[in-house]
Amino acid sequence: MIAVATERLIVAPTLEASATPTAGILAQALGEVRRRDLAYAATKRAMDLLVAATLLLILLPVFLAVAIAIRLETEGPIVYRGERIGRFGNRFTMVKFRSMRANCDPAAHAAFVRTLLQDGTKCDLYKVPNDPRITRVGAFLRRMSLVGPRPDVPYAVENYADWMHRRLDAKPGMTGLWQVSGRSRLSLLEMYRLDVSYVASASLANDLGILLRTPSALLVRSGAA
Repeated sequence: MIAVATERLIVAPTLEASATPTAGILAQALGEVRRRDLAYAATKRAMDLLVAATLLLILLPVFLAVAIAIRLETEGPIVYRGERIGRFGNRFTMVKFRSMRANCDPAAHAAFVRTLLQDGTKCDLYKVPNDPRITRVGAFLRRMSLVGPRPDVPYAVENYADWMHRRLDAKPGMTGLWQVSGRSRLSLLEMYRLDVSYVASASLANDLGILLRTPSALLVRSGAA
């Protein structure tokens, strides 16, 4: 009995001593990852604000012309307000220039999105083909707009497979990986997979690369939406 007790006294400190450095290394690694993530988030936010403010000032005359064109063509509000799903599944109200007739029924689009989520058909930004709800000004805006990984409509998120929810870990933006990787040549499921891939490898270098590729994706009509 004495021998057994002695062994336990010797072994226990040895386990504790070997575990302490491992825990310290793990804590240090996690701290470095957190600092890197915080630095990326702060830099990304500063870049978002700078670019948004610059574009707003430059494009203000264009926005005024678009507002006048919308008002002259159809009755109703100049801007459209719709509920969208953003980061971590939070709901918010998105505001953009109205490209459809006022008070349109979303049922046709909801049915179309559910079909795309099930069969993987290639699509034009999951827009309903030959949609009669779109105005002439709206058709022009949709060709020219600087679109991004759009925040999804609630009825699309309700039909997500489990892996699709990962794309909600990032803030919605004006442009994204799938916008510069084929756009309307891709199916909706392929777009979502590229969004998930972006979230998994998000970095400032990747963001800058996507921004640099965006102008050519908009100017070259092949694959554009």
